[in-house]
Amino acid sequence: MAKGTVAERVKAAVEPIIEAEHLELVDVEYVKEGGNWYLRIYIDKLGGVDLDDCQMVSEKIDTLLDELDPIPQAYFLEVSSPGIERPLKKPADFERFKGHLIMVNTYTPVDGAKSFTGKLENYSEAGVQLNIKGKSMVIPLDKVAASRLAVEF
Repeated sequence: MAKGTVAERVKAAVEPIIEAEHLELVDVEYVKEGGNWYLRIYIDKLGGVDLDDCQMVSEKIDTLLDELDPIPQAYFLEVSSPGIERPLKKPADFERFKGHLIMVNTYTPVDGAKSFTGKLENYSEAGVQLNIKGKSMVIPLDKVAASRLAVEF
């Protein structure tokens, strides 16, 4: 298989299968927890995914991964919804969730903090623009470590 991390190689291989089912590939993780490796594939669609979607994708991906054999060691395959606190990774994610409450974590402090929660106003080359308690703030993209939807109570 092509070079890159396991997650990158798997993403490239499975994305066409997922898109063919009119689903969105949200994220791929390959992590070691305890003594076991886990390949986690997060999928979504408008209205959310259900157990049948996850099972169908899991079966198709499992067959493909058996053929390609991109992972040398034993691992557990998990296919699931990204959950209520869905990660925002692609520009399209930010466009889709404008007006929603999100949380952004940064690599280094911005205005003295590394964690921000606010309404997503905009996303551009300048950064992620949030409305935090009535004040607009732009977090530069090169400082963004992770961003996700935040739960509103």
